[in-house]
Amino acid sequence: MLVALHKDRDRPQSTQADEVRAVSQAAQFPSREPSAPKPKPQPKRAPRIYRTGRNVQFNIKASSETVDAFYLITEKEDWVLGETLERAVQALQRELEKSK
Repeated sequence: MLVALHKDRDRPQSTQADEVRAVSQAAQFPSREPSAPKPKPQPKRAPRIYRTGRNVQFNIKASSETVDAFYLITEKEDWVLGETLERAVQALQRELEKSK
């Protein structure tokens, strides 16, 4: 056994690394090398914290275009998100009443 260890010392490090890599790939060991860089996340909006008395959370799924339009209206009119939602619901109710 000591003879085998002594022989390994004489071999260049790159040969040993190549052999280890070949054996680990054959055995399907996961690589510890860094993976491809992850794409940068989209910039987050600044937190919108207001004390309005609205205390019920309302989570919905929408397309990014709809969410962007909602935020654009809110920012353009200088409203809070709850006020924009309330006005949108009121406008939809008026529209539905007209169509009856």
